[in-house]
Amino acid sequence: MKNKLYYFSTILDCDFEEADRRARASLEKEGFGILTEINFHEKIKEKLGMDFRKYRILGACNPGLAYRSIQKEDKIGIFMPCNVIVQETEDGKTEVAAMNPAVAMSVVENKDLQCVAEEVSLKLKKVVQNL
Repeated sequence: MKNKLYYFSTILDCDFEEADRRARASLEKEGFGILTEINFHEKIKEKLGMDFRKYRILGACNPGLAYRSIQKEDKIGIFMPCNVIVQETEDGKTEVAAMNPAVAMSVVENKDLQCVAEEVSLKLKKVVQNL
């Protein structure tokens, strides 16, 4: 698993749909639901008429942690939901990457919020590690 500053990711040796299924199951196990879904490759085809590799953006939310976050900082919904991407790689594998909310929310100077953001980050890191 790669742990970059603003995201966590891993490469899976499986097809796109299997990786997507695993990502959704891992998110569910950590208490996240999918609020939004963008099939980026389909939108690029539809809007620009161009081919693009399979690339899906899942907007994930853990309701309890989202509620706690909004209680600490009412504008924090700007950072929600937490995005997770599933994308084909050039070598026929699939990458799953999740944002690191602790980094994203560090721009908000609120210690109480940062504690919740760290908790969300740990859960998303587990999502990726458990794939």
